[in-house]
Amino acid sequence: MRNLPLFTFVNKMDSPGLSPYEIMDQIMEEFQLETFPIVWPIGDGDRFKGVLDRLTDTVHFYQKPIKRGSKAEVIQVPFSDTAQIKEIINDAELFDRLMEDYELLNELIEPLDITRVMAGTQSPMFFGSAMTNFGVQLFLDKFCDMGTKPLGRNAVTPTHPTESDPQPIDPHSDEFSGFVFKTQANLDPKHRDRLAYIRIVSGTYEKGMTVKHSRSKPSKKYNLAQAQALFGSDRQSIDVAYPGDVIGINNPGTFGIGDTLYTGSPVAFPGIPSFSPEKFAYLTSPNPSSRKAFQKGMDQLLAEGAVQSLRQRNDDGGGPLILAAVGELQFEVVQARLLNEYGVESRLEQISYTLARWADGGWESVDKANADGKLFGSMIVMDRWKRPVLLFRNDWKAAAVAVDEPYLELAPWSKPPPYDEKEKR
Repeated sequence: MRNLPLFTFVNKMDSPGLSPYEIMDQIMEEFQLETFPIVWPIGDGDRFKGVLDRLTDTVHFYQKPIKRGSKAEVIQVPFSDTAQIKEIINDAELFDRLMEDYELLNELIEPLDITRVMAGTQSPMFFGSAMTNFGVQLFLDKFCDMGTKPLGRNAVTPTHPTESDPQPIDPHSDEFSGFVFKTQANLDPKHRDRLAYIRIVSGTYEKGMTVKHSRSKPSKKYNLAQAQALFGSDRQSIDVAYPGDVIGINNPGTFGIGDTLYTGSPVAFPGIPSFSPEKFAYLTSPNPSSRKAFQKGMDQLLAEGAVQSLRQRNDDGGGPLILAAVGELQFEVVQARLLNEYGVESRLEQISYTLARWADGGWESVDKANADGKLFGSMIVMDRWKRPVLLFRNDWKAAAVAVDEPYLELAPWSKPPPYDEKEKR
């Protein structure tokens, strides 16, 4: 979990689902993470009446909007006013369950511990419905109240990341720094725009400022002519932003996930690891005349991190593209976006491998293991930075190779290289 604070929001309470207790047990079983319900639901599906704010002992009643997608109206009642609560709920079973849950949670659930929350061992839990915007504002308000001030972050010299000692970047530093944690294309399909989402670590963003890029030439600068604050589908232009803020800036196609933007002396924050894929498939365009649009669409979708791309060794782009994902839904999203945003049809052919391991030992180690017959049954490919990746059919084979051939230095995920060799030349 990387020891980060985790806030849990259980969505779609206006649809039938598991009970809150079952969800808490599932989170504990899957993630070994204890939850503390701050907001507790009253019913679900058609019987979803509202939520109880356990920190203020206030019941927020939900009035279903007439128009789907509209904001729900809210009535607030102190928990001590049980007569009014019973009248509004108008359901004896739900009222009795609320009273019982209130006592049960207070007696059996471990108290909220902000120190544990900040350490990532206890997660504040909320319930609501994002579609009707019910419970969302409660979550955001509590999140702001419980959050910490912006913290510093260690950084290294971009050109020699392994040779330089990490140095903390203080949020109060005058020099601007921030890192890209997400990119997205076609937020406005009419304009084919591309945005990079930046989390500011230090200094101040000011409209029109120039910055440097950790994977570009040190002399190359980029003008941040405009920045936007984004929340859902809403956008707002901003002139100033501070440490802890997230801004969206125009992406010329250079900024990737994990990149650092800065002023002053060169710095680079640690890269963001890619997910560990479990599904693999060849993706091709059945129409040769659409090849250019297909390539453009895939380049932008891959830059977003929607999926990862792999190719056969020594393939410079003419061979079949292999997509790697955690689940099949990611493949469906890529195909749908290619069709809807780029007008390109695609053909998917899944291949029977279930996990990938990056060989941090390099190509020499892979060649040695392959020559010794240790990689029989696996597939040798390369990622977008031409680094070796091994695809395995099962966990047993991957674990056996990792133990028997430690020089391969197998890892389940990867980080982007610290700088772009092509840019530096």
